[in-house]
Amino acid sequence: MALANLHPRRILQALDTIDAESPSYQLSRPAALRRVFTVLACVSVSLLILNYSRYSVNLHELLARLGQWQLQDAGYYLRALEASGWLELAGYIWWTGCHLFAFIVIPWLVIRFLFNEKMVDFGWRWNQVGQHWRGYLLLLSPILVFVVLVSLGEDFVNHYPFYNKAGRSWLDFLLWELLYISQFIFLEFFFRGFMVNALRPAIGANAVWVMCVPYLMIHFPKLWLEATGAILFGLFLGILALQSRSIWGGVLVHAGVALSMDIAALLRKGQWPVELW
Repeated sequence: MALANLHPRRILQALDTIDAESPSYQLSRPAALRRVFTVLACVSVSLLILNYSRYSVNLHELLARLGQWQLQDAGYYLRALEASGWLELAGYIWWTGCHLFAFIVIPWLVIRFLFNEKMVDFGWRWNQVGQHWRGYLLLLSPILVFVVLVSLGEDFVNHYPFYNKAGRSWLDFLLWELLYISQFIFLEFFFRGFMVNALRPAIGANAVWVMCVPYLMIHFPKLWLEATGAILFGLFLGILALQSRSIWGGVLVHAGVALSMDIAALLRKGQWPVELW
Protein backbone atom coordinates (compact mmCIF):
# COMPACT_ATOMS: atom_id res chain seq x y z
CA MET A 1 0.00 0.00 0.00
CA ALA A 2 2.00 2.95 -1.30
CA LEU A 3 1.08 6.59 -0.69
CA ALA A 4 -0.96 6.68 -3.90
CA ASN A 5 -3.09 3.83 -2.56
CA LEU A 6 -4.57 6.20 0.04
CA HIS A 7 -6.59 7.79 -2.76
CA PRO A 8 -10.26 6.75 -2.34
CA ARG A 9 -10.28 5.23 -5.83
CA ARG A 10 -7.31 3.00 -5.00
CA ILE A 11 -8.94 1.97 -1.72
CA LEU A 12 -12.04 0.89 -3.63
CA GLN A 13 -9.83 -0.96 -6.12
CA ALA A 14 -8.17 -2.81 -3.24
CA LEU A 15 -11.60 -3.80 -1.94
CA ASP A 16 -12.62 -4.88 -5.46
CA THR A 17 -9.55 -7.13 -5.63
CA ILE A 18 -10.42 -8.69 -2.28
CA ASP A 19 -13.98 -9.15 -3.51
CA ALA A 20 -12.83 -10.99 -6.63
CA GLU A 21 -10.48 -13.40 -4.88
CA SER A 22 -11.15 -16.55 -2.91
CA PRO A 23 -12.69 -17.06 -0.36
CA SER A 24 -15.06 -14.13 -1.04
CA TYR A 25 -18.67 -15.20 -1.70
CA GLN A 26 -17.88 -18.90 -1.48
CA LEU A 27 -20.93 -19.68 0.65
CA SER A 28 -24.35 -20.37 -0.77
CA ARG A 29 -27.05 -17.81 -0.06
CA PRO A 30 -28.62 -19.78 2.86
CA ALA A 31 -25.18 -20.55 4.31
CA ALA A 32 -24.14 -16.90 3.93
CA LEU A 33 -27.25 -15.74 5.77
CA ARG A 34 -26.52 -18.11 8.66
CA ARG A 35 -22.84 -17.12 8.70
CA VAL A 36 -23.66 -13.39 8.97
CA PHE A 37 -26.27 -14.08 11.65
CA THR A 38 -23.83 -16.20 13.69
CA VAL A 39 -20.91 -13.78 13.43
CA LEU A 40 -22.91 -10.67 14.30
CA ALA A 41 -24.65 -12.48 17.15
CA CYS A 42 -21.22 -13.47 18.49
CA VAL A 43 -19.95 -9.91 18.11
CA SER A 44 -23.01 -8.54 19.93
CA VAL A 45 -22.69 -10.99 22.83
CA SER A 46 -18.92 -10.45 23.12
CA LEU A 47 -19.19 -6.65 23.19
CA LEU A 48 -22.12 -6.77 25.60
CA ILE A 49 -20.24 -9.00 28.04
CA LEU A 50 -17.07 -6.93 27.73
CA ASN A 51 -18.84 -3.62 28.26
CA TYR A 52 -20.36 -4.64 31.58
CA SER A 53 -17.68 -6.97 32.95
CA ARG A 54 -14.40 -5.14 32.34
CA TYR A 55 -14.61 -2.58 35.16
CA SER A 56 -12.52 -3.14 38.26
CA VAL A 57 -15.57 -2.70 40.49
CA ASN A 58 -16.58 -6.21 39.41
CA LEU A 59 -13.23 -7.53 40.64
CA HIS A 60 -13.72 -5.68 43.92
CA GLU A 61 -17.13 -7.25 44.36
CA LEU A 62 -15.73 -10.70 43.59
CA LEU A 63 -12.92 -10.24 46.12
CA ALA A 64 -15.43 -9.03 48.71
CA ARG A 65 -17.57 -12.13 48.22
CA LEU A 66 -14.49 -14.36 48.37
CA GLY A 67 -13.30 -12.70 51.56
CA GLN A 68 -16.73 -13.01 53.16
CA TRP A 69 -16.96 -16.68 52.20
CA GLN A 70 -13.43 -17.68 53.26
CA LEU A 71 -12.62 -15.34 56.15
CA GLN A 72 -15.92 -13.75 57.14
CA ASP A 73 -14.26 -10.44 56.26
CA ALA A 74 -15.50 -8.96 52.98
CA GLY A 75 -12.82 -6.28 52.84
CA TYR A 76 -9.77 -8.40 53.63
CA TYR A 77 -8.47 -9.02 50.10
CA LEU A 78 -9.18 -5.46 48.98
CA ARG A 79 -7.32 -4.04 51.96
CA ALA A 80 -4.40 -6.40 51.37
CA LEU A 81 -4.11 -5.46 47.69
CA GLU A 82 -4.43 -1.76 48.48
CA ALA A 83 -1.77 -1.99 51.19
CA SER A 84 0.56 -3.77 48.76
CA GLY A 85 0.14 -0.95 46.21
CA TRP A 86 -1.08 -3.31 43.46
CA LEU A 87 -4.84 -2.87 43.65
CA GLU A 88 -5.04 -0.69 40.53
CA LEU A 89 -2.86 -3.05 38.49
CA ALA A 90 -5.01 -6.00 39.66
CA GLY A 91 -7.97 -4.12 38.19
CA TYR A 92 -6.19 -3.95 34.84
CA ILE A 93 -5.36 -7.66 35.00
CA TRP A 94 -9.11 -8.20 35.37
CA TRP A 95 -9.70 -5.78 32.46
CA THR A 96 -7.28 -7.69 30.22
CA GLY A 97 -8.79 -11.00 31.25
CA CYS A 98 -12.26 -9.78 30.25
CA HIS A 99 -10.88 -8.85 26.80
CA LEU A 100 -9.34 -12.32 26.54
CA PHE A 101 -12.68 -13.96 27.28
CA ALA A 102 -14.79 -11.71 25.04
CA PHE A 103 -12.40 -11.35 22.09
CA ILE A 104 -10.68 -14.76 22.07
CA VAL A 105 -12.60 -17.42 23.99
CA ILE A 106 -16.10 -16.69 22.67
CA PRO A 107 -15.01 -16.43 18.99
CA TRP A 108 -12.94 -19.61 19.44
CA LEU A 109 -16.06 -21.47 20.55
CA VAL A 110 -17.87 -20.25 17.43
CA ILE A 111 -14.97 -21.12 15.10
CA ARG A 112 -14.38 -24.54 16.63
CA PHE A 113 -17.90 -25.80 17.27
CA LEU A 114 -20.12 -23.91 14.80
CA PHE A 115 -17.82 -23.35 11.83
CA ASN A 116 -15.73 -26.52 12.39
CA GLU A 117 -12.63 -24.58 11.36
CA LYS A 118 -9.22 -23.95 12.92
CA MET A 119 -8.49 -20.87 15.00
CA VAL A 120 -5.03 -20.51 13.41
CA ASP A 121 -6.62 -19.90 10.00
CA PHE A 122 -8.21 -16.67 11.20
CA GLY A 123 -5.14 -14.46 10.94
CA TRP A 124 -2.82 -15.94 13.56
CA ARG A 125 -0.07 -16.87 11.07
CA TRP A 126 2.53 -14.31 9.95
CA ASN A 127 1.80 -15.03 6.25
CA GLN A 128 2.45 -12.00 3.98
CA VAL A 129 2.90 -9.26 6.60
CA GLY A 130 6.46 -8.66 5.40
CA GLN A 131 5.24 -7.96 1.88
CA HIS A 132 2.96 -5.19 3.15
CA TRP A 133 5.36 -3.51 5.58
CA ARG A 134 5.20 -0.24 3.64
CA GLY A 135 1.45 -0.07 4.16
CA TYR A 136 1.77 -0.60 7.91
CA LEU A 137 4.63 1.91 8.13
CA LEU A 138 2.58 4.43 6.15
CA LEU A 139 -0.27 3.93 8.58
CA LEU A 140 1.94 4.23 11.66
CA SER A 141 4.09 7.24 10.69
CA PRO A 142 1.44 10.01 10.64
CA ILE A 143 -0.07 8.62 13.83
CA LEU A 144 3.26 8.99 15.61
CA VAL A 145 3.48 12.61 14.40
CA PHE A 146 -0.09 13.12 15.64
CA VAL A 147 0.86 11.64 19.04
CA VAL A 148 3.68 14.18 19.41
CA LEU A 149 1.29 17.04 18.61
CA VAL A 150 -1.57 15.97 20.88
CA SER A 151 0.83 15.16 23.72
CA LEU A 152 1.19 18.91 24.16
CA GLY A 153 -2.40 19.13 25.39
CA GLU A 154 -3.54 18.62 28.98
CA ASP A 155 -6.35 16.23 27.99
CA PHE A 156 -3.80 13.82 26.55
CA VAL A 157 -1.55 13.97 29.61
CA ASN A 158 -4.50 13.42 31.95
CA HIS A 159 -5.79 10.48 29.88
CA TYR A 160 -2.60 8.41 29.35
CA PRO A 161 -1.32 6.04 30.56
CA PHE A 162 -4.54 4.45 31.81
CA TYR A 163 -2.59 2.90 34.68
CA ASN A 164 -1.78 5.82 36.97
CA LYS A 165 1.27 4.14 38.51
CA ALA A 166 2.93 3.22 35.22
CA GLY A 167 5.71 5.69 35.99
CA ARG A 168 6.30 4.43 39.53
CA SER A 169 8.92 1.86 38.50
CA TRP A 170 10.14 -0.15 35.54
CA LEU A 171 8.23 -3.16 36.88
CA ASP A 172 4.98 -1.18 36.88
CA PHE A 173 5.67 0.13 33.37
CA LEU A 174 6.57 -3.26 31.90
CA LEU A 175 3.67 -5.12 33.55
CA TRP A 176 1.25 -2.46 32.38
CA GLU A 177 2.52 -2.48 28.81
CA LEU A 178 2.38 -6.30 28.75
CA LEU A 179 -1.30 -6.12 29.73
CA TYR A 180 -2.01 -3.22 27.37
CA ILE A 181 -0.37 -4.82 24.33
CA SER A 182 -1.98 -8.19 25.09
CA GLN A 183 -5.33 -6.44 24.92
CA PHE A 184 -4.42 -5.15 21.44
CA ILE A 185 -3.59 -8.69 20.30
CA PHE A 186 -7.03 -9.81 21.46
CA LEU A 187 -8.66 -6.80 19.81
CA GLU A 188 -6.87 -7.28 16.49
CA PHE A 189 -7.90 -10.91 16.36
CA PHE A 190 -11.53 -10.08 17.12
CA PHE A 191 -11.92 -7.36 14.50
CA ARG A 192 -9.26 -8.08 11.84
CA GLY A 193 -9.00 -11.82 12.37
CA PHE A 194 -12.36 -13.23 13.37
CA MET A 195 -14.83 -10.71 11.94
CA VAL A 196 -13.35 -10.08 8.50
CA ASN A 197 -12.33 -13.69 7.83
CA ALA A 198 -15.59 -15.16 9.10
CA LEU A 199 -17.73 -12.71 7.11
CA ARG A 200 -15.69 -12.65 3.89
CA PRO A 201 -17.01 -15.98 2.49
CA ALA A 202 -20.53 -14.60 2.94
CA ILE A 203 -20.29 -10.92 1.96
CA GLY A 204 -16.84 -10.45 0.41
CA ALA A 205 -14.99 -7.19 0.99
CA ASN A 206 -18.08 -5.76 2.70
CA ALA A 207 -16.73 -7.61 5.74
CA VAL A 208 -14.27 -4.72 6.17
CA TRP A 209 -17.04 -2.10 6.25
CA VAL A 210 -19.14 -4.15 8.64
CA MET A 211 -16.15 -4.58 10.96
CA CYS A 212 -15.48 -0.83 11.01
CA VAL A 213 -18.82 -0.01 12.67
CA PRO A 214 -18.35 -1.81 16.02
CA TYR A 215 -14.65 -0.93 15.90
CA LEU A 216 -15.57 2.75 15.81
CA MET A 217 -18.13 2.33 18.58
CA ILE A 218 -15.66 0.85 21.09
CA HIS A 219 -13.68 4.10 20.73
CA PHE A 220 -16.58 6.34 21.81
CA PRO A 221 -15.38 6.60 25.47
CA LYS A 222 -11.98 7.86 24.25
CA LEU A 223 -10.89 11.30 23.06
CA TRP A 224 -12.93 12.47 20.06
CA LEU A 225 -9.89 12.71 17.78
CA GLU A 226 -8.97 9.11 18.55
CA ALA A 227 -12.53 7.96 17.90
CA THR A 228 -12.64 9.85 14.58
CA GLY A 229 -9.33 8.35 13.49
CA ALA A 230 -10.64 4.86 14.28
CA ILE A 231 -12.84 5.00 11.16
CA LEU A 232 -9.94 5.20 8.68
CA PHE A 233 -7.65 3.22 10.96
CA GLY A 234 -10.11 0.33 11.01
CA LEU A 235 -10.62 0.52 7.24
CA PHE A 236 -6.91 0.44 6.37
CA LEU A 237 -6.09 -2.25 8.92
CA GLY A 238 -8.99 -4.36 7.66
CA ILE A 239 -7.76 -4.14 4.07
CA LEU A 240 -4.17 -4.89 5.06
CA ALA A 241 -5.26 -7.81 7.25
CA LEU A 242 -7.06 -9.43 4.31
CA GLN A 243 -4.21 -8.68 1.93
CA SER A 244 -1.57 -10.09 4.27
CA ARG A 245 -3.89 -12.77 5.72
CA SER A 246 -2.56 -11.90 9.18
CA ILE A 247 -3.39 -9.82 12.25
CA TRP A 248 0.24 -9.27 13.25
CA GLY A 249 0.87 -6.14 11.20
CA GLY A 250 -2.05 -4.49 12.97
CA VAL A 251 -0.75 -5.69 16.34
CA LEU A 252 2.63 -4.07 15.65
CA VAL A 253 0.97 -0.80 14.61
CA HIS A 254 -1.20 -0.76 17.72
CA ALA A 255 1.74 -1.64 19.96
CA GLY A 256 3.80 1.18 18.43
CA VAL A 257 1.02 3.70 18.94
CA ALA A 258 0.27 2.54 22.50
CA LEU A 259 3.91 2.66 23.60
CA SER A 260 4.52 6.05 22.03
CA MET A 261 1.42 7.57 23.64
CA ASP A 262 2.26 6.24 27.10
CA ILE A 263 5.91 7.25 26.87
CA ALA A 264 5.02 10.74 25.59
CA ALA A 265 2.53 11.22 28.44
CA LEU A 266 4.98 10.01 31.10
CA LEU A 267 7.71 12.29 29.77
CA ARG A 268 5.33 15.26 29.83
CA LYS A 269 4.42 14.44 33.43
CA GLY A 270 8.06 13.94 34.40
CA GLN A 271 7.19 10.44 35.63
CA TRP A 272 9.52 8.30 33.53
CA PRO A 273 10.42 5.21 35.62
CA VAL A 274 13.80 5.46 37.31
CA GLU A 275 13.65 2.48 39.68
CA LEU A 276 13.48 -1.24 38.95
CA TRP A 277 11.29 -2.21 41.89
